[in-house]
Amino acid sequence: MSSHPATVAGTSRMEHDFLGEKEIPAAAYWGVHTARAVENFAISGQTLGHLPDLVSALAYVKLACAQANLQLGVLSPEHAGAITRACHDLLRGELHEHFVVDVIQGGAGTSTNMNANEVIANRALEHLGFAKGAYEHLHPNDHVNASQSTNDVYPTALRLAAWFGIGRLLDAMAELRGAFEAKAEEFRHVLKIGRTQLQDAVPMTLGQEFSTYAVMLGEDEQRLREARALIEEINLGATAIGTGINAPHGYAALVVGLLAEASGVPVSTAPNLVEATQDTGAFVQLSGVLKRVACKLSKTCNDLRLLSSGPQAGFGDIKLPPRQAGSSIMPGKVNPVIPEVVNQVAFEVIGNDVTITMASEAGQLQLNAFEPIMAWSLFKSVNHLTQACRTLQVHCVQGIQANRELLERRVAESVTLVTALNPIIGYEKAALIAKTALATGGTIADTAQALGIMTRQEMQALLVPERLTQPVRLAASD
Repeated sequence: MSSHPATVAGTSRMEHDFLGEKEIPAAAYWGVHTARAVENFAISGQTLGHLPDLVSALAYVKLACAQANLQLGVLSPEHAGAITRACHDLLRGELHEHFVVDVIQGGAGTSTNMNANEVIANRALEHLGFAKGAYEHLHPNDHVNASQSTNDVYPTALRLAAWFGIGRLLDAMAELRGAFEAKAEEFRHVLKIGRTQLQDAVPMTLGQEFSTYAVMLGEDEQRLREARALIEEINLGATAIGTGINAPHGYAALVVGLLAEASGVPVSTAPNLVEATQDTGAFVQLSGVLKRVACKLSKTCNDLRLLSSGPQAGFGDIKLPPRQAGSSIMPGKVNPVIPEVVNQVAFEVIGNDVTITMASEAGQLQLNAFEPIMAWSLFKSVNHLTQACRTLQVHCVQGIQANRELLERRVAESVTLVTALNPIIGYEKAALIAKTALATGGTIADTAQALGIMTRQEMQALLVPERLTQPVRLAASD
């Protein structure tokens, strides 16, 4: 970009780069590089401004860089102060609409970095009392981007943005886990028949069933924290390929400390900046954990759909809260729309993981040019999983009811109860009771009494949750 002042004429201004001149809207805080990127990358229709975490992360990075450059004598107090003020404007949510480059872009993120450089430069110019585009006073490259390269700014910003998003996802997962824990407690004495391979198995409580969903979420919360820790290691200060060219001595350690202080993210400098600049393994690891979360959430929703199927010809163990009419032709039909939408988010996250995997594998030599699609896929997975957890919690799990009458009748009639009698009456007698009950249609208790094996009252005393749903306590021998 030229250091010559922009020519302002009416509602536009002229800016220059080494490709030539370009007309820029006078009100735009972005400049010539951003304008060319908008023309080149009309791909998704989703701009950087749709990712407030990323814009804020870029602002934190540029703020830390300006402060480090000030301390090391690269920037004057005037320039550093104006850049700092502009970054704080972005952190307050201002000017995000001027981040207009498509999230999917060629150039390894250069257009994202330059969009940030230009917006910050033009807002800083205003703070200094100059017109937008008057880059002879403060330049996007020479000042805002001092001691930096896209190749360390962009991946650092991605890690910060992902860190923020994962924090919200962890909160949403914890709240959903709490909803399942509450239902597990509510249903702790509700007996039902467990199922394996969709066939009747042995008794359990509905509370035990719901507690598993809470445990699975808790395990994934821990895995997600571990994966988030990997992205706290950054390459800021590496500049182009990790050698630190064009950055002053001591800059890397200083700028990372300032970034941690400003953002609240416990970032640290990677041990080998050349390796860190080309390696995207942390994104692959994080995406894999998100896929794990998605798979288990989807399995849980499959269960909720099965357990609530009916209302007359399905499982009917539970009742999901009705959210909307389920058919344009069948009156009264209500579908499990909340679990269904979570299933679809899970499918998307699994697909995003494939994209991130392929993009990481495609890296070459000292840089991976495909971090933009990794970023977009990762942000979608994090944000959509967050909303899916909240939707499932609020619009489904909190309102689930047990079909107590149906479950009680099924338990009473189920021949699977004889499994619990094995330690007491032996396998042969238990099998006889089961076989006879199935043939006659009688209950286990009535059949046991008819066969003279056990009275109905004795049987009923055994068929309680404490005996049916946990290991047998054997009496101590004399």
